[in-house]
Amino acid sequence: MFRPVLFAVAAVVAASPAIAAGPFDAAIAGAHRSEANKARDAYRHPAQTLAFFGIKPKMTVVEISPAGGWYTEILAPGLKAKGKYIAAHNNPAASAGAARGVQNFKDKFVAKPDVFGAITVTAFGKDSYDIAPAGSADAVVSFRNVHNWHMAGFDQAAFNAFFAALKPGGTLGIVEHRLPEDRPDEQMKSSGYMKLSNVTKLAAAAGFKLVGTSEINANPKDTKDYPKGVWTLPPNYAEGDVDKAKYAAIGESDRMTLKFVKPKK
Repeated sequence: MFRPVLFAVAAVVAASPAIAAGPFDAAIAGAHRSEANKARDAYRHPAQTLAFFGIKPKMTVVEISPAGGWYTEILAPGLKAKGKYIAAHNNPAASAGAARGVQNFKDKFVAKPDVFGAITVTAFGKDSYDIAPAGSADAVVSFRNVHNWHMAGFDQAAFNAFFAALKPGGTLGIVEHRLPEDRPDEQMKSSGYMKLSNVTKLAAAAGFKLVGTSEINANPKDTKDYPKGVWTLPPNYAEGDVDKAKYAAIGESDRMTLKFVKPKK
C-alpha cells in the first residue's frame, strides 16, 4: 500500500512564501514579456514558485519541455550573467511538428543571447533522455508536463533521467495539475490531471526524496470534472465559446507544487 508516502507528504506541506524581492523580479517585469504572458503570473506565481524551489542566479537549471517558453522568458534572463539555462525541448527527430517546435523556440530565444544568454537546447521525449551531462545540473524544473509523460507511457523513464542529470543534493521542482486522490486512476490517462500519490511514487522510484510541497499554485475553484479535461480551462478553452465565461471565472487549474532532492551520497 502507498499510505506511508501520503502521510509523509502531509507532514511536509509548506506555506506559500511571501516574496518581497527576488533574483528573477527584473525578468518577470521585463519588457521582453508580452502583456498576455504577464497576465498569467496571477495563476503561475513565478517569483514565489522559483523561490520555493530555491532557484538561484548562479545555478545550472534544466527546464523540461519548455514548449513556447513561458518560463524561459523568466529563467533564461535571470540565469544569463552567472548561471546556465538548458532547455530540454522536443526531440526534433520524433516528428515534423516536434522539429518545428524546436526551431520556433530557437528562433525566439537562442537567436537573442543579448536578452536570454547562451541557451543550450537538448532533446527530451520518449526514448530521448540525454537532457544534460550526468551529475551536472543544480536543478531540474518542469511545469504542467507530468500528465503528458504519463499518457505517453514514459513517466518513470523521465524521472530517472532527471535524477541522472542532477548533482547530488540537486533539486527537482514539479508543478502539475492535481487530481483528487479519490478519483479513478484511469482519469490520469485522459484528464490532464495527476494524483499527488502517483507523482511522489514516480519520484521515489527514481531515487528522489520529497522535501516540501506548497499551495502556491492551488485553485480551489477548479472542480476537475470538465468534458474535455484540464484543457477546458484557460488558456486553452477546449470547449470554445461554450460556457467560456464560467471557465474564465474559475481560472487556470489547481496545481500541486512539489520540491524533491537527489540525496547526497
